[in-house]
Formats: sequence, structure tokens, C-alpha cells
Amino acid sequence: MTYDNIIFLDTETTGFDGSKDRIIELAFIVKTWGNYVEIDDFIRLPEGAVIPEKIVELTGITERLLEINGMDEEIAARVLGFSMKSGRTLIVAHNAQFDLDFVRGMFARHSEKHPELLEALSRCDYLDTLTVFKDRRPGPHKLSDAIKAYYLEGKVYNTHRALDDCRALLEVFASMIKERDDLESYVNVFGYYSKYGIQGYRHEKVRYHVQDPKDYMATPEETLPAIIKREGDSHDR
Repeated sequence: MTYDNIIFLDTETTGFDGSKDRIIELAFIVKTWGNYVEIDDFIRLPEGAVIPEKIVELTGITERLLEINGMDEEIAARVLGFSMKSGRTLIVAHNAQFDLDFVRGMFARHSEKHPELLEALSRCDYLDTLTVFKDRRPGPHKLSDAIKAYYLEGKVYNTHRALDDCRALLEVFASMIKERDDLESYVNVFGYYSKYGIQGYRHEKVRYHVQDPKDYMATPEETLPAIIKREGDSHDR
């Protein structure tokens, strides 16, 4: 894929609403000219904020851990924003709508002081491996299911820790490229379940379309990008 940088991104968060919940761990792997750089940061919570017990159980991340090892959100935002500013950048995530909502929410909180953050995010392209996976395999469609589907067990792990999940995402992405030569057509294409609709912020570049589960690999004519193209590149809003 013809990008100067590819960023494999994952977040651990206090909840599901990117406009009000917070990122507590932000990890990404940047591929630039064949080199890989890994970043993994804990982010301190604002005063009075807490991590729900279910999140602690899932991730092992505690408020005490953030107090000791966390950095200010503004610094974490600037580190990620800097990685997006150089050349053509593709952001890859599994359920990218979720992670992009949280990144946008974080950038927006610091946009008055650092307007370049939202500008950098808007210049990026996005690829959602969840959307690709839903076209290629029956459900369920979690990252852990993609690891199994592409025989990556023992090589990478879905631990609900951001850096481990980024490493898994990178390997899933590589397997998808080898499996079928249509991954570039999914850039800025996000599928969503008709039952739930589009969740969160409607990202300007993204073409959204209903994508309910199949129990087989879609033919080239049945893939979501092909459907959107036939329907005239319409945006579901």
C-alpha cells in the first residue's frame, strides 16, 4: 500500500463513549520505510475520574498504575499527533470507529492549544480490519477470532493490553494482504450492523454502509467496497 507511514493503533479505555470516557493506555506501531517503531503509554486520568471494575478485570490497568506510570494526556496526544504529520499516513485498527472516536476526543480536548492535532487526524486515511474480516469470515469477529482464523495463535496474543493487540493487528493485517488482493479498496470504508447503526462520531472521509454478518467469504462482487461502488459511493449517515 502506497503510504509513507502505516500506524497500527489500539486503545484501552474507561468506557465506550469517545466523547466523555478516557484512554488509559495508548499504543501504536509505526511502519516507516520498512522500519517499525513501537509506542506504548499509560495516560493519567483527570482528578476524580475512576476506572470501572470491569475494565480493571479485563485489562489489569488500575488507577494506582496510572498514577505511578501514566503521562499527561496532552503529551500522549502530541506524541501520536506527531506520528501522523509526516507524509501520507494510514491508520489501521480493529473496530477503527471505536479507536478513532477516542483519539478524536483526546485531540479535541487539546485543540485550542494544539489545533494541528485534529488537522493531522483529518489528513490520515483509515482502514478497519473488522470491516475486512466481516467480509471474509463468519462471526464472531473479535481480534481474537481473527488471530485464530489466520493461524496466528502462539505468535501474537489478544490480551486486552494495547501493545500486544497492536502486534496482533499488524500480523492480521499482513495475513489479510496475502489472502486476497483487495485490501486497498477498504481504505476509508467502515461497515456497521443494521441493528445498531453508526456509533459515535461520523468521520468526514469515511463511507459508512450496513454490513451484516455472512457465513462465507464474500465474492469480489459482494464485498462492501464493491457494494458501495455500485450504489454510487453514497454515505449512510
